[in-house]
Amino acid sequence: MSLAVLHSRALSGMEAPPVTVEVDLSNGLPAFSIVGLPEAEVRESRERVRAALNNCRFDLPARRITVNLAPAELPKESGRFDLPIALGILAASGQIPQEALGRYEFAGELSLTGELRPVRGALAMAFGAANSERIFILPHASAGEASLVRRTEILEASSLLDVCAHLLGRQSLARPSSTVALPVNTPLDLRDVRGQTHAKRALEVAAAGGHSILMVGPPGTGKSMLAARLPGLLPSMTETEALESAALQSLGSRGFSSANWQQRPFRAPHHSASSVAIVGGGSNPRPGEISLAHNGVLFMDELPEFDRRVLEVLREPLESGRVAISRAARQVEFPARFQLAAAMNPCPCGYLGHPGGRCRCTPDQVARYRGKLSGPLMDRLDIQIEVPSLKESELVVQAHGDSTEIVRARVECARNRQLERQGMSNGQLAGSEIDEHCRIDEVGANLVKQAIVRLNLSARGYHRILKLARTIADLSGNPVISPADLAEAIQYRRLDRAY
Repeated sequence: MSLAVLHSRALSGMEAPPVTVEVDLSNGLPAFSIVGLPEAEVRESRERVRAALNNCRFDLPARRITVNLAPAELPKESGRFDLPIALGILAASGQIPQEALGRYEFAGELSLTGELRPVRGALAMAFGAANSERIFILPHASAGEASLVRRTEILEASSLLDVCAHLLGRQSLARPSSTVALPVNTPLDLRDVRGQTHAKRALEVAAAGGHSILMVGPPGTGKSMLAARLPGLLPSMTETEALESAALQSLGSRGFSSANWQQRPFRAPHHSASSVAIVGGGSNPRPGEISLAHNGVLFMDELPEFDRRVLEVLREPLESGRVAISRAARQVEFPARFQLAAAMNPCPCGYLGHPGGRCRCTPDQVARYRGKLSGPLMDRLDIQIEVPSLKESELVVQAHGDSTEIVRARVECARNRQLERQGMSNGQLAGSEIDEHCRIDEVGANLVKQAIVRLNLSARGYHRILKLARTIADLSGNPVISPADLAEAIQYRRLDRAY
């Protein structure tokens, strides 16, 4: 039979839709054509497959070879179809049996020698293959991450010859080694930050409730150090969260590293990054920084220096936890449940209010600088705190305070209370959920009314205060929100008056 049918996977956002690889050998002048909306990388597979078959001592049929990648309307990219195309040619020409091909799915890029190279998105493809009841054969370098999806049976291969020997029954492909070992990474210690007791407390509240935080202060006060220690304060990742984050990283240009398994992502893009780099996109949309920070922290230093359009695209993902990317021919959606940590100077030179009187910025310059952050964006930043310059006495003494482990234990307890009560962190509460879980008494209501008038808070700002107060109460183990909890939450919004 001169027709062979195999199975593989494409990538469309986080999804990995199935692709049927049909290879037909017909009479006529020798030719090799690939149809089914292939992109340049797939069209180039003709030369890679031709060279790999020759170097592995297989016969390349001197016939008209037609490869169809179905469905035709789905764009096909990357070299992951090299392996199924080569196997399809061998099966259609009778060099390997076709009977067992239906039990497997294949993905892998071929070198000219027939060795298999890793492919992007192996973890996402393994997710897609979980319900197909077929065995997924992947290159050795990609099989390890794919094996994290326990519902999918994965086999690893180093070369085209290994796969053919397995299909011929001469040797069996091995399963990937056991699940990725947990890396022994010691998180940065919060105790290393000198002084800044108020900022450390705000960071603890942010970690406990999943709140975004903006730190404003002169250069050298520890804003970046505090932000870098936020991932170490967050609760341990569940297996579902770890798989989601790993799948997104596998779709990125750098791929997934086992050293990052069950580690909260920490992304810190430079302020020159474009909106596409932050949100994601491209002709074949890939996740941006906000999606690569899913279930982790996105740190944006020098926040006003980012392009205004970059900052405004953060507004919707901060609310919904997802980002939809629309292009003329493709629409994809990526998860983006990240925790935003931002830092900025109080003025262009950075020394406004510095005790040394070093600032020479005019009021207009300060207003323009702060005006780069729109009101709607500031409204979505739960915690807005000042990180002042340290006194001489704080600089010369040894750093002290609670360590990361101690603070993380309190954060874990508070987060567990939230999950038991409402099934999500306080930062994700919305609408009627806020009314149900963030009730306040009459004294607290009067306190919040005064804050609304004095700080000119919006309805969103009011709800942010309630959620912050709920988190503060959870840290203290209080079942109800007290006026003291509300007072602390209000002080984290005092910068609203300055913007």
